[in-house]
Amino acid sequence: MKIRILLVDDHKILREGICSLIKEYADMEVIGEAGEGARAIDLAKELHPDIVIMDISMPDMNGIEATRRILSDNPATRVIALSMHYDKQFVSEIFKAGASGYLIKDSAFDELEQAVRIVMNGKTYVNPQIASLLVESLVNHPPLPSPKSFALLTDREREVLQLITEGKSTKQIAADLHVSAKTVESHRRQVMGKLNIRTVAELTKYAIREGLTSV
Repeated sequence: MKIRILLVDDHKILREGICSLIKEYADMEVIGEAGEGARAIDLAKELHPDIVIMDISMPDMNGIEATRRILSDNPATRVIALSMHYDKQFVSEIFKAGASGYLIKDSAFDELEQAVRIVMNGKTYVNPQIASLLVESLVNHPPLPSPKSFALLTDREREVLQLITEGKSTKQIAADLHVSAKTVESHRRQVMGKLNIRTVAELTKYAIREGLTSV
């Protein structure tokens, strides 16, 4: 039986490149592609892939949020993050969201193929460079207690937070989420109240720190 893969990245040329390479393996197939998080969630519900190869930095809904929602609906699916970020915060947040693997985008395709097979066997895969950085960070900078504030936000509040920090207006956010402007304003007030943040600039710093956006 073939390993069924859903490929999620907002760069079409990268998706096409990975698809062409996956075709070289008789036991793997790409069953769907998405260029944004919301579309990835819909496809995962429809197609039930074995593996989702997930970009972290995407507009409107990042890969961390998309991973949370995909795995909430499809707990048997496994997610491998494919990112350009070496930042330990992004690595930490994508694994907290339930991912089973993390690769850097400049990795060789052979490493991605290896990661798919390892993750399919129920194990976790981390790019060696990332693993070294994480070990060094743990040795030289012991982790502080995890911030509690991120857990206070609902899925919709995190979604609104990302859209705000990407510079979208209340009207644009309302149209994207199919809600009223008043609802968006209500979410914004709730987010700022829960996080004790007063300005959009502070919100943006918070979102970057928490891995919600790389703006």
